[in-house]
Amino acid sequence: MNSAITYPVIPDEREDDLHGLEDIDRAELVIFMAGNQFMAMETLIAAFRKRCPDIGPIYYETLPPKMELRQILAGGAMFQGRLIDAAADVYTSVSIQGVETLVKSGLVDQDACFAYLRNRISLMLFAGNPLAIKTVEDLGRAGLRISQPSLEHEDIAAHTLTMYRQAGGEALARCIMEDKLARGETLLTTVHHRETPERILSGQADAGPVWATEIEHARRNGLPLDSIAFGPERDQRDRVKYYACPLRNGHNPQNGQRFLEFLQSAEAQGIYRRYGFTPILNGV
Repeated sequence: MNSAITYPVIPDEREDDLHGLEDIDRAELVIFMAGNQFMAMETLIAAFRKRCPDIGPIYYETLPPKMELRQILAGGAMFQGRLIDAAADVYTSVSIQGVETLVKSGLVDQDACFAYLRNRISLMLFAGNPLAIKTVEDLGRAGLRISQPSLEHEDIAAHTLTMYRQAGGEALARCIMEDKLARGETLLTTVHHRETPERILSGQADAGPVWATEIEHARRNGLPLDSIAFGPERDQRDRVKYYACPLRNGHNPQNGQRFLEFLQSAEAQGIYRRYGFTPILNGV
């Protein structure tokens, strides 16, 4: 291990975001997936394995893209005292900025990247909406506790900030991201917004902006959670794009390319639709 490098740290409790860790040293495909796709990944990987049975062990992560980006740039990350330094063959992000960072670092060819999914923001809250939240502006109420995605880790955070500004200008954005934060009424996620349903169910938070696919996942699991859809004028559906890229320093470029081709297939698109995503082709 190079002691001169400061590796990012994956929190110990996020083992459920590291899949195939036991076989990482002999993995024949390494994928860093934007973590909010976690609910679809088991089905997606099973379908890919059926299509490409010759590919051996697969290691994939479902951490926030910004955390995975730091891992790629550092050449690894620490997890439970162990260096995870498998080179990603594929990286996906919900931000073009993440792609551009890798392009500038010489790790990605931008022409090889493509957009393949859309999503939209919804508000998650406790069943029955006991606080009668109706609009984005209602999130500025004093006393209303928000589980807010962190700008440090999550691509969705920038989209929620845009939503706040569209709904109530800088005043609402400052209220939620600064004033309520200082009062302890805005609770930033420490890794990703999979923490938001846990906070709402435990009574730590009243509501939180999440991807609409998170709402669908909660409903599938029978959790006592409701949602508010803010509609096309606020939910950022026309701004959000998921990007997929092959990494130049991956050890399995051919297998990485096969997975990227699979992501654009009708089969993969159908899987994503079942989980509430909106697949796209040719970047539009």
